[in-house]
Amino acid sequence: MSELSPLILTLKLDQKTFSYFDQLRQQHFPPERNFLSAHITLFHALPSEQKSSIQQTLQDFRSHISPLTLTFTTLRFLGKGVAVEVECPELIQLRQQLATHWRDWLSRQDQQGYRPHITIQNKVAPDQARLLYDQLTSEWKAFQGTGEGLLLWYYKGGPWELANQFDFK
Repeated sequence: MSELSPLILTLKLDQKTFSYFDQLRQQHFPPERNFLSAHITLFHALPSEQKSSIQQTLQDFRSHISPLTLTFTTLRFLGKGVAVEVECPELIQLRQQLATHWRDWLSRQDQQGYRPHITIQNKVAPDQARLLYDQLTSEWKAFQGTGEGLLLWYYKGGPWELANQFDFK
């Protein structure tokens, strides 16, 4: 089953940052839809039949990358949810290099522009999303965290299953 599932690539966050955002997600994401921990997605659907090649590419890339400084600048209103914007030119550059390397395999969604974020609420009524957005915006202060590596996941129709981890040097 895992071998047929699409692969998802996310950024591994430092523990303190991960815990903060995961707590926000647990508080505000509808429980019946919250199958995942907090994450920053780089690619939504890589082909599992290319797993060996994808893993080799990630192994090669990770050895040349130092931990990334991430700035969580502001909130983004999603209409039916709220996300936190992530500023990191090196992350965008890394994602672009990987996209170029995998261009023949990318889904339509993964071919689009990339704006890194962490979704902390989604698929709620617009007024509920607006309320949370307004509440969090009134107290939001930008802060920094660290991207420590890349996580490759199998998509399981809701939950994800970790396939491999690639820590930066």
